[in-house]
Amino acid sequence: MTDNLFFNRDISWLYFNERVLQEAAKNTVPLMERIRFLSIYSSNLDEFYRVRMPLVALQNNRDNNPEEQSVYNQATAMVNQQLQTFGQVLISDILPGLQKLGYHFLYHEPIPEKLSATIQQYFFTQVAGLIQLVSLNNETVFFPENNQLYMAVQLEEKEDREKMVLLNIPCNVLPRFYKTEAAEGQYIIFLEDIIRANLRHLFPGMEIKGAYNIKITRDAELNLVDEYGDDQAEKIEGQLAERDLGFASRLLYEPGIPLRLLYGVISIFNLQKASVVQGGKHHNLKDLASLPINGSTISYPPWPALQNMKMPGTLFDHITATDAVVHTPYQSYDTILRFFNEASIDPAVQEVYTTLYRVASDSRIVQALISAAKNGKKVMVLVELKARFDEANNINWAKRMKANGVKIVYTDNAIKVHAKIALVKRKHRTHPYLGLLATGNLNESTARFYTDHILLTSHTAMLTEMEQLFGFLAKKRKPQAEDQLIFKHLLVAQFNLHSRFMELIDREIENAKSGLPASIIIKMNNLEEETLIRKLYEASNAGVHMQLIVRGICRLVPGVMAQSENISVRRIVDRYLEHGRVFIFSNNGDEEIYLGSADWMNRNIYRRIEVCFPVYDAAVREELKQIISLQIRDNTQSVWIEATMKNKPVQDDREPVRSQQAIYQYLQNKQ
Repeated sequence: MTDNLFFNRDISWLYFNERVLQEAAKNTVPLMERIRFLSIYSSNLDEFYRVRMPLVALQNNRDNNPEEQSVYNQATAMVNQQLQTFGQVLISDILPGLQKLGYHFLYHEPIPEKLSATIQQYFFTQVAGLIQLVSLNNETVFFPENNQLYMAVQLEEKEDREKMVLLNIPCNVLPRFYKTEAAEGQYIIFLEDIIRANLRHLFPGMEIKGAYNIKITRDAELNLVDEYGDDQAEKIEGQLAERDLGFASRLLYEPGIPLRLLYGVISIFNLQKASVVQGGKHHNLKDLASLPINGSTISYPPWPALQNMKMPGTLFDHITATDAVVHTPYQSYDTILRFFNEASIDPAVQEVYTTLYRVASDSRIVQALISAAKNGKKVMVLVELKARFDEANNINWAKRMKANGVKIVYTDNAIKVHAKIALVKRKHRTHPYLGLLATGNLNESTARFYTDHILLTSHTAMLTEMEQLFGFLAKKRKPQAEDQLIFKHLLVAQFNLHSRFMELIDREIENAKSGLPASIIIKMNNLEEETLIRKLYEASNAGVHMQLIVRGICRLVPGVMAQSENISVRRIVDRYLEHGRVFIFSNNGDEEIYLGSADWMNRNIYRRIEVCFPVYDAAVREELKQIISLQIRDNTQSVWIEATMKNKPVQDDREPVRSQQAIYQYLQNKQ
């Protein structure tokens, strides 16, 4: 849906998830990777129903606005169509592919009689003690957990009395899939199918009329207020316990469920306002990624992380002499770990500052920060407690750091700190600062599959501004009019980021009007904010040539005459998640290049602290330009985002370029 100026953000996101599903449908993608793409699609859709669909449904129900109802209806129709494709790929491609490898994955088919004894043994020894039964009637007080699997069972007792029971599928404790050997190969069975096959042991003396899988998805937003103050971590912990009690946004049910049973579930659990969606027989198919299969030919060939920083002396010596950049996951994250490790032991280091948005569950970075504090250095860490679905992990790490002498700063509830920066202050005559500025989280786990760029620098003027920013963040409040922070190098949301990007676009507009070369290349995850989009339209009308790479949400409508005919937008989906943000302004031949944490979304521009930063070093600039050039030339994994919002494969007569593979080879050759 479009009003010719802006795509709808939620429909645009659904087209991104459709692009993920398209990878699962490709027979050129290795089998296990196709299964993982199905898993990613399913996981993405679950989060959409937890976070976005409640808002779409609320607007649909509240406003009586035909446009909002159209968005809701279109979203529902798209999801239904995509789920049909999902099922077709799974049944027509994945199951036969597994069969060829000797795996019989029992999907929508009964468990063979010859496995009954084995399955019954597993049920009684591993499963039975984890099942709880809940009678469904007007006195039921049970509350179904968010995104957990349940089975609604229809029974008939003696004297033809009907009974309805809900039971849990304990896949939060047991593996979702059970694998067992047979003479002709290996069988893989859903946990819920094992329970279904043994229902007679749970309901002796009753006739089992039917059993149907259901799942309830709930709104995941936390109700945060500004009065939390110093007790913020404790308050958020309390809210986390209530997250799974939120508004039900979707009831997913198995086909064939009797209306009496379905309406009974809706009534008993107050699901009248939820989207009631018919799914497949099995839900939570994000678990497909844990299928117990193996084989060297069913996954992508390995691309070992490149060691990009082999050097004599210390990393700090190298950064002092020249800027460096790490491109994850192509290059090893060891360099980033080394940055924090050297800071923890270097006797010249006096202070360490960093932001943490999503922390790895076993974070070596946090361990180094704790060691730095124990080694007598002043360490301040800004931990963002409002990183959705990572709140509990961040709170746990914050408590550990605080207990070990690290100064922990939590921000005001009305603002998130999404910047990915670190600063080391040391005794050094010419370069007292060393800095790390990244496009992605300081998280060694996600660095294995998120493409990001991490700049290491000793640029004194830029890092002096970063110290100023950390000083402001320590105040734990939103920016105020009286905050006179001046940033000449850094672009900081809430201060100068929005206005500076507007100025950079305006400069290209003036160059185009003067007949000078004018172009812009932007790569980001999401493009939503209307003022910047309008400015890009203005630039297009002035003759500025723009090439955009937008992975997810894109509200800009490309290729419209007298509006955006000079703007092309492509989307790249491949083995790694495209995550880096890159901004290149031609500036009449004197290019300016920025990297940063900020997408152009309302939340990033107006409600977060974000940091974008210039790239000054010639060698680093050249690397970035080569990488972006390869992505713009991608005609294998890239699709155009059309003026209809649909994904159109990039088709041309040029030599095939798969940008992620080409980037790895480029960096490998440089090494």
